[in-house]
Amino acid sequence: MRILMVAARCYPFMGGIETHIQEVGPRLAARGHTVDVLTTDPSGELPVEEEVSGMHLQRVPAWPRELDLYVAPGIYTAIRRGAWDMIHFQGYSTFVVPIGLLAAVRGEVPFILTFHSGGHSSRLRNAVRGTQHALLRPLVARAARLIGVSEFEANFFSARMRLPRERFVVIPNGAAMPAASTSVKIDPHLIVSGGRLERYKGHHRAIAALPELIRRVPDARLHVVGTGPYEGELRRLVATLGLEKRVTIASIPGSDRQKMADLLASAALFVLFSEYEAHPIAVMEALSLRRPVLVSNTSGLGELAANGLCRAIPRNAGPGELAAAMAEELKAHRQVPDLALPDWDACAQALSNVYCDVLGSRSTVRLPPGGATSWPPVRRA
Repeated sequence: MRILMVAARCYPFMGGIETHIQEVGPRLAARGHTVDVLTTDPSGELPVEEEVSGMHLQRVPAWPRELDLYVAPGIYTAIRRGAWDMIHFQGYSTFVVPIGLLAAVRGEVPFILTFHSGGHSSRLRNAVRGTQHALLRPLVARAARLIGVSEFEANFFSARMRLPRERFVVIPNGAAMPAASTSVKIDPHLIVSGGRLERYKGHHRAIAALPELIRRVPDARLHVVGTGPYEGELRRLVATLGLEKRVTIASIPGSDRQKMADLLASAALFVLFSEYEAHPIAVMEALSLRRPVLVSNTSGLGELAANGLCRAIPRNAGPGELAAAMAEELKAHRQVPDLALPDWDACAQALSNVYCDVLGSRSTVRLPPGGATSWPPVRRA
């Protein structure tokens, strides 16, 4: 089967969707599918075409360079010129999606959509979410199947877009990390807050709680790992509170999975005080390394807590309450059991099942006008 995955960003960038594609794409290829990826490059500095882990990537220009809107007309052109059995849209929150969905509908190519929803630091973007959902609904309703990465996400978009819940399938992200290096030991005073450096991710809340936490646990330290536009504000907050010796803000390249695994494995506690997460890969990775996790009781984070995978505290908890909860977790020295977590192999197999279910035994390859095109290259599925 020839599959096209469409996403605003993918390799070499890292994030939830990027990790998802990088994990499931090669696994789908190993199952005999041909996997092409259509994405954007606002910088104009990356290769236009590239082979990555058995997947063929094509990048088209996107604007504006400074914002995560990804206006990319080339998405439409590439989809209309290509030939696939199935198009899988990964994520819904940028202009890539309506442009791509319109091309798929006009080209009569079967498509599915995984929402991969997340929060946003922009009040304007959050304010127009309802309008965005309403405008997308006519196109999204044409999907052969809709995928939520959690029950929360499936229920949320079923209600928000007024789409039948039976149209949705829940396929969680996997939880897989390399084993920690043998030299790594748990630091009983280290807390890690992981995720993109955006305000909605809540790293500033962990920092603001640290002075009170230090009064309760004198040797407590915080490592914020990630990159993003909110880094300057976080550093200013650290300086204002005089926490330069207690807080580290640093990124780890997405390709260096071993370094990330070692950092997570060394933490006594992983925290994510985010306002919204559908099914956070960062939390799943910490759980896969058997680290205790403390989260805000909201969205998909609350679902993880309800399933017994982590502890949740109220979303509006202040610095004192956050500090008390973190201190309790550090002092408890919790032994996290070897949990039965979803894995990427199961995720890839579930996606493959959806593709096959949608297509059945029909051959639905659409040939581009005028015959073959130069991209994607014709390869045997």
